[in-house]
Amino acid sequence: MKTLLSHFRTATLALSAAGLFALQATAMPVVVPEQVQPVVLAASDCYAIGQQVAEQNGGTLAKASQSTRGGQPVCVIIILVPGKDGQRPRRSEIVVPLN
Repeated sequence: MKTLLSHFRTATLALSAAGLFALQATAMPVVVPEQVQPVVLAASDCYAIGQQVAEQNGGTLAKASQSTRGGQPVCVIIILVPGKDGQRPRRSEIVVPLN
């Protein structure tokens, strides 16, 4: 029984070591084709634009996201404008070009 446990432990260690070596062998650099468009992080820009739009309209920013409309990148801004006389806030969607 003791030898069976010893063989099992040795086999487990050997398989673990082989797995580590296999992971290192597959970690090769990725070649990116030159036609790939660069990634533009515009979410923070849309958020900043949304903050400005909400401030101009006297509301609070609920959501700011980037979208494409008519082939142009735009920010879709959703603000909540306070209601009059204690009513619920109004939801207002404003589309702003992303420049």
